[in-house]
Amino acid sequence: MRELTHIDSSGQVRMVDVGEKAPTRRTAVAEGQIRMQAETLAAILAGRVEKGEALAVARVAAIEGVKRTSSLIPLCHPIPIDGVDVDIDPDETLPGLKVQVRVSAEWRTGVEMEAMTGVAIGLLALYDMCKALDRGMEIGSVRLLEKHGGRSGTWTASRQD
Repeated sequence: MRELTHIDSSGQVRMVDVGEKAPTRRTAVAEGQIRMQAETLAAILAGRVEKGEALAVARVAAIEGVKRTSSLIPLCHPIPIDGVDVDIDPDETLPGLKVQVRVSAEWRTGVEMEAMTGVAIGLLALYDMCKALDRGMEIGSVRLLEKHGGRSGTWTASRQD
């Protein structure tokens, strides 16, 4: 088992010093989903959500979530993000939407938390935009799909549902 890097020798929480690490190309992809009534999904896809363009708002919210991760997750470093791609796809089998966020940066630490935060905030924005239609929507399955770069190299989730 690896040593916990966010705990100092006396057992106190600390922010890891990454100052001596060389910047490398980092990418991460995360996903999540929101289940809803079929009628709610149809309204979103038809652009009939009273509050406005739910998909556009969720996309912008996901990007903003990526940019603000270090303000939300206490031990995350602020990272100069190079790019964020957000895909929101309908899934009739849920029924609902799947949100996928890809983040890239040239930096000293990874962007996994940024990708997962982007997904979570995008999903929450979808809930907020559509709650008048369906308060029973269910957010879930937020997870890392893959990460590249850094000391640990490439990692890919074992299941890619």
